[in-house]
Amino acid sequence: MNEVFEFLKKCGIYYLATAEGDQPRVRPFGTVDIFEGKMYIQTGKVKDVSRQIQANPKVEICAFCDGVWVRIACRLIRDENVKAKEHMLDAYPSLKENYSADDDNTEVLYLEDAVATFSSFGGEPRTVRF
Repeated sequence: MNEVFEFLKKCGIYYLATAEGDQPRVRPFGTVDIFEGKMYIQTGKVKDVSRQIQANPKVEICAFCDGVWVRIACRLIRDENVKAKEHMLDAYPSLKENYSADDDNTEVLYLEDAVATFSSFGGEPRTVRF
């Protein structure tokens, strides 16, 4: 998990794919945090992406950096723990302009049953599970 976390941090931006009915939806994200042994992302409950995740928590994350890419298939699980939200907001202080740990909008989600596959054009794919 730490290897995947460090890779996503290094990339800065990753892409989150969800489903809306039969239509895939992909958008850039930049938040990733580790709290109490779980990897988290953050969004707002008022966003379409939040509704899509709650309807179907199976998502994929993809990021590319230095000739290597990772694809992560997982389920995203909402965590209402205020301390998890505070930890994320402390890791990304600029988010505090729009979010707070105790508002009704801030949403942190942890990755469950994650399968991360690292690939490149020159090597064999390698899988990490967490």
